[in-house]
Amino acid sequence: MTADLSPDRRLDRALASLRGLAVGDALGSQFFTPAHYPLLKRRELPDGSWPWTDDTEMACSVLAVLTTHGRIDQDVLARSFAEHHNADRGYGPAVNRLLDQVRSGGDWRELASALFKGQGSWGNGASMRVAPLGAWYATDPEQATHQAEISAYTTHQHREAVVGAMAVAAAAALAADPAGPPTSKALLDGVIALVPRSAVGAGLRRARDMLDYDDAGTVAAVLGCGRRTTAHDTVPFALWSAARALDDYERAFWATVAVGGDMDTTCAIVGGVVAAAGGKPPALWLERTEALPEWVPTKAD
Repeated sequence: MTADLSPDRRLDRALASLRGLAVGDALGSQFFTPAHYPLLKRRELPDGSWPWTDDTEMACSVLAVLTTHGRIDQDVLARSFAEHHNADRGYGPAVNRLLDQVRSGGDWRELASALFKGQGSWGNGASMRVAPLGAWYATDPEQATHQAEISAYTTHQHREAVVGAMAVAAAAALAADPAGPPTSKALLDGVIALVPRSAVGAGLRRARDMLDYDDAGTVAAVLGCGRRTTAHDTVPFALWSAARALDDYERAFWATVAVGGDMDTTCAIVGGVVAAAGGKPPALWLERTEALPEWVPTKAD
């Protein structure tokens, strides 16, 4: 573990990850539009501006809580999710209801634990928003996984959803190491060592074994690409894609979006991890992506 970062450097890294996440989210979501299918095949950009979705909106809350409190405070995070919740951003119906009820005074602990007949959600929502948290803990990937676990429980209490968030945060923390990003294999080895045994972990081990595959479609057929919107159907492929292109945001994005699936979420995860490693989105992509909300901190307290 390298030396600790100052608050300003932590925030700089986390903001870079958040911006990378937002671009991946916003541009990835454009390709759900049938008129844009031919553009995807040609790797051409859609015209106009690109609004982001719930992935970015929730990630902004994660960073705001970290900046204010220096750690994840679950009650504050749940309130922030609820206060900034915009149902038009593409939230799933279960989380829409949960956040509406939290905003009306409901207890997030009871509401999140009651989802899906008491099993909790195993969706990819806790994973999609957490890369900036990993970048915040660039010098301490163990703490990144711990804080990601805490953050997940506010909305997703199934173990696979929690482990998915832990894995993405660990990847972003390892990628953001001030000493420089690891190799593709070292990144996935590091993540695997930090997460408990689970379907997500098994998928990550398969992802590591497929790092020498060049055909993302073949890899997605084995690992999944978010079509079922579960953590274990989303995170292994997203981290495979990020690991193979930590220094090249554009290449990572096109490899990820080309396989379809839950494109805004897979591209948000990939964008957040790659940007944490220093892979910057192209300037035009940043320009076309909707600006982050004004309430997102840009300076450490």
